Amino acid sequence: MTNPHDVIIKPIITETSMNEMVDKKYTFAVDRRANKVEIKQAVEKIFDVKVDKVNTINMVGKVKRMGAKQGKRADWKKAIVKLTPESKEIEFFEGM
Repeated sequence: MTNPHDVIIKPIITETSMNEMVDKKYTFAVDRRANKVEIKQAVEKIFDVKVDKVNTINMVGKVKRMGAKQGKRADWKKAIVKLTPESKEIEFFEGM
């Protein structure tokens, strides 16, 4: 995965993730095959910031029903990225 935009899929905007932004922690949905080093390099290249730490969580898709039919949402990976104290904020999240 050489393209950083293939690693970072989308930002996660929830009440909890917005509260963590005070501590310079940002949450992203990432490619399931990406490791912490690839996620760190992708965030640093896309947003021009310095990453201190990356935590990853494999999220299991929910089982959903519609009448008698049952299906399952896709599994996905979530990454919580903590920036260094001297790093600038990610501008994408500033207007939220």
